[in-house]
Amino acid sequence: MRRPFQLGAVAVTLAAASMAASALPAIAAPPATAPAASAKGPAASGLPATPLPLGPADLPETRDTVELAPGVDLTTIVRGAATTTDGWQDRVLLPPDGQAGSTPDATKATRALGSKQTAEAVAGQLRAAGFGPTLLPVNTPAFVGVPAGTVGYEVRLGHYAKQADLAPQEQQLKAAGFKYGGVWTAEDANSTNGPWRVYVLSVDPHKFDGHIASAMGSSVDVRTHLTTLAERYGALAGTNGSYGTAYGDTAGIHVADGQLLSEANNGRTGLILTDHGRKTSLRIDQLWTHLSVSSNDHAQTTLSGFNRHPGEILDCGGRPDDQPTSIPQHDVTCKNPNELVQFTSEFGANSFTGTAPGVEVTLNAAGTVTAVQESLGAAIPAGGSTVQGIGTGAEWLRQHAQVGRRLRFDERVTDSKGRTVPLRRGVSMIGAGPTLVRDGKEYVTAQTDGLVHVDGDPTFYDNWVARRNGRTMIGTDARGRILMVAADGRNPGVSVGLTIGETAGVMRALGATSALNLDGGGSTAMVRGSELVNHPSDATGERFYADVLLLLPRT
Repeated sequence: MRRPFQLGAVAVTLAAASMAASALPAIAAPPATAPAASAKGPAASGLPATPLPLGPADLPETRDTVELAPGVDLTTIVRGAATTTDGWQDRVLLPPDGQAGSTPDATKATRALGSKQTAEAVAGQLRAAGFGPTLLPVNTPAFVGVPAGTVGYEVRLGHYAKQADLAPQEQQLKAAGFKYGGVWTAEDANSTNGPWRVYVLSVDPHKFDGHIASAMGSSVDVRTHLTTLAERYGALAGTNGSYGTAYGDTAGIHVADGQLLSEANNGRTGLILTDHGRKTSLRIDQLWTHLSVSSNDHAQTTLSGFNRHPGEILDCGGRPDDQPTSIPQHDVTCKNPNELVQFTSEFGANSFTGTAPGVEVTLNAAGTVTAVQESLGAAIPAGGSTVQGIGTGAEWLRQHAQVGRRLRFDERVTDSKGRTVPLRRGVSMIGAGPTLVRDGKEYVTAQTDGLVHVDGDPTFYDNWVARRNGRTMIGTDARGRILMVAADGRNPGVSVGLTIGETAGVMRALGATSALNLDGGGSTAMVRGSELVNHPSDATGERFYADVLLLLPRT
């Protein structure tokens, strides 16, 4: 039987010298304005004074720190400046390796990167059409499971001060049958003078009387703005959290106050907040979920997951028979036609409504089957759940989950050493990745966290890992402080963002002994009170999130 879940109940209390994960208490109505703060000056944050390892060593860097509460500082770091050497270019898309013909074929041009041979073939087509292309090698430093070297080649064209200046060139490219996209050269994995804007929330548990909470919207399938949740819970500050799906729920593991709401992308990194009385831990590790369901007729089978579309495993990392792989693959949806997925009342009023054939059973709070239907989209009873089955999962429900039968669910989470992470009150987890820092050293888990795709196309790796983007990170330093960090990106002339290698370097320079990458790009956001302090890169502004991390004062 699943106990009632308290919304927003992922919490870590920071009091005296301890950090304790606890249920989110009732919060008084938030103030109408952001919390009062006092200016402390650039050297008062307690962060290491070493400049950030971004661009040439002699770039100008400024730091301004304000105190949001005793033990909580917000530091804004501005480094570097835009130069005329940066500009806009067109990146001409390439066909898969071995498919470049003698003339351009826009229907095949789907990749930004390819082998040197493919890139040279497309460059030859451009020259024959009267253009003057260049080849750009994309290099990667060594990460865990990824050797240093060239991951592929891009084909570039032109160099202009403004994006609008690309228009005449792009009209010619389109007429000649090429596909293309404009890029700002300062976002390449090459030397640049920036600029960069980085925002650092440092939380000293010896001084701050409050907690960090993972909060979500009114239900798992409802995504919500960070500013909205910060205002709702009276937050002192906060950032965006883990990766979300198109359906609104979390991609990967989500445990709220001991309750499993979403399964792990098995082997992918997660953030674990654990309370052992007054001895707490904030830990970063790989996580696996082990799930099964059994009927009181002694039949047992695998439960595929929680609160998601059956048959679709976003970011992969599921069962051995998933296609195309069972290992984590960021931004890839794996498929399996034979699944059982449980929907808890935290998902919303109704389970996922699908058009594919399937069976769904409704369970009361005691786990007894109260209804069976040959369709998907049943109402979820308060305190109860539903289970959807497709393929062999549907057949299992037909045989073993008739009305009056009782189903029992077994849920277990393990870490990289095979140890069970207890699902009890005060235990909270979110999945993200990659790891950035471990034991005080840069340690980027690019391979195990799914950043290298099994299809062999290096385009994703280039866009997500090698290129500069907005980034959000969390970690701890040697003094036990929590560092919540946001770096703006995709904003030429304001902030160019960070490569994943630079992200790890920034966290290490800020003193992190362990650090984890959270969702980034257009999702990167940080608030002070309920007001944004950074500049989200989407033209529409702030995104909606499956979950966020809030810094809450004690009520």
